[in-house]
Amino acid sequence: MMTTTTTMPTSPILNTRPPPARSVADILAPVQADLYAVEARLREPAADQHEALGYALEHLLASGGKRLRPAVTMLSAQIFAAPRQRSVALAAAIEMLHTATLVHDDLVDGSLMRRGHPTLNAQWSPAATVLSGDFLFARAAELASMAESVPVMSVFARTLMIIVNGELVQMFEGRGAATREGYFKRIYGKTASLFAVAAEAPALLAEVEAVYVDAMRTFGREVGMAFQIVDDILDFTSDEAHLGKPVGSDLRQGLFTLPVLCYMDLNPDDGDIAVLLNGQAGNAMIVDRVVQAVRSSGATEIALEEARAYVARAQAALATVPDHPACHSLAELADYFVRRSL
Repeated sequence: MMTTTTTMPTSPILNTRPPPARSVADILAPVQADLYAVEARLREPAADQHEALGYALEHLLASGGKRLRPAVTMLSAQIFAAPRQRSVALAAAIEMLHTATLVHDDLVDGSLMRRGHPTLNAQWSPAATVLSGDFLFARAAELASMAESVPVMSVFARTLMIIVNGELVQMFEGRGAATREGYFKRIYGKTASLFAVAAEAPALLAEVEAVYVDAMRTFGREVGMAFQIVDDILDFTSDEAHLGKPVGSDLRQGLFTLPVLCYMDLNPDDGDIAVLLNGQAGNAMIVDRVVQAVRSSGATEIALEEARAYVARAQAALATVPDHPACHSLAELADYFVRRSL
């Protein structure tokens, strides 16, 4: 348990940037053994678990994902020497929470594919899908309790509320809305809040000074915002085979993401945008034209610059915490977030 109040050396990340373009596997090598332990914890069955839930969990965990949120958790835990087994349980809780949100997201959005695999709601009834998501939320809370920390449980519960509230905001206010304020609020609730708790909670677990807890929360929030912006860019610049869903899928649901907002700044009089703003996102021909227009306008490059600014702020926050090799891994991971599959 770290309780020292002496000034700790801070990381010189801003002055000595790590070598560029390492693979994500190389970046995460220092916590690979920890991630194996997290994976094993995720797949442990709960007491009296129905066999259908075992199938659902295996289906969801096997569908892909680099376990980036647990990686952030375990790297943060290394910086502050948080207890390993409790950190593993915490990392598993965060990934389970993320998985649970995907189950409900896919049902709410009517998505039938994710990462090229059928979603749970494509195979089960809405009632069974909802109950499975509820079970995963409860299992996430159980795993979080294994961290044996009331402050950690508090931020975990707060994050769950932020995520659910964010989904409600998107459902009632987000569709057809085209403001940056609304967009950034939405992606904080959807994505960045979970990265924030992944980075912050190990510092709480290690009981370090509040200034370091705040720095890690800032790091997680800022990289989470960058991560989602890049996801939204890829929704326009990638293809269906790589996305595992149709190109421009958010726009087809009436959600205006940052690339579209940047395009609107460049082309304020675009008639197709006006049609979509009037609630006609179901018009596939118009959506296809807007997707192509966004791709060719330079809007995605402008959005990417905004993502890079978030990464720079994240790395600035990281530079204020105790110097540790894991700080450099997190800084590299932040850089990876804005160069993946672009």
